[in-house]
Amino acid sequence: MWPAPDVATQQALSERGYRPVIVHSREEVDAQIAAFPAALFVDPLTGPITRTALQSLRQAAVAAEVPVLLAAGLASATREAAYGADPAVLLKALAPRDSEQHPSRVLLIEEHDEIAHALTAALERRGMHVQCAAADTDAVALAAQLRPNLVVMDLMQVRRRRAGIIDWLRANGQLNRTPLVVYTAAGLDEAELPRLVSGETVLFLAERATSAEVQQRLVDLLAKIGTN
Repeated sequence: MWPAPDVATQQALSERGYRPVIVHSREEVDAQIAAFPAALFVDPLTGPITRTALQSLRQAAVAAEVPVLLAAGLASATREAAYGADPAVLLKALAPRDSEQHPSRVLLIEEHDEIAHALTAALERRGMHVQCAAADTDAVALAAQLRPNLVVMDLMQVRRRRAGIIDWLRANGQLNRTPLVVYTAAGLDEAELPRLVSGETVLFLAERATSAEVQQRLVDLLAKIGTN
C-alpha cells in the first residue's frame, strides 16, 4: 500500500486477512516482490501523491507483474483545495503508453452521462484517448477492441461473482500491466452531478467516501484482483 492506510481501511483489510505493507519508493516495491503481493493498492487519503511518485510506483509494479489499484472519489471542492496535482495529470502518469507516438488508451466505465462526459473531457485535455462503456459487462467487448492502457471505473460497477472487465484483463494477460482506478459517487448528491461539467465537482485522488459499504467493496475488489 501507499501511503499508510487510514484506520477504517486498515481495519477492513485486516478483517479479511490482508497484511498491508507500506511502501514509499520503487525500491521498496521491488523488495516486496519475493512475498508475492496480491496488488499494489494506492489510496492517497492520508497524504498527497505526486506524478513522479505515482509513475515510479506503477513502473515497479508492472515490471514485477503486480496489479495496481488506485482509489479515488468524486467531491465538490476547488482544485486548489485538492492535494497534489490535477487528477488527470496523475492518471496520465499512471497510464503506460505503447510508444511516444501513440496516446494512452483509457477505458472508462460509468453509467451517468454527466460523470462520463466530464471525466472524458478532463482526460482528453491531457492527451489521452478515452472510450466509455455504461456498464462493466459492456466494457468487455470494448476492451477487446481498445486494448486499454488504463481502466477507470465506478467502484459500484464491480460485481464479485459476475464476469467483467477484471476477468477479461486476467484472461488476456493484461491485469498485471493495466492499472485500475476506481472511484465512487457514494455520498454525492445527484443534484451535484451537472456541476462536473463546470469543474466544480471533480475526480480527486486525495479523498473518497469511507463508508463501511465502500470499504467492503474495495476489499472485495482487492480479493478479485488478487485471485490467481
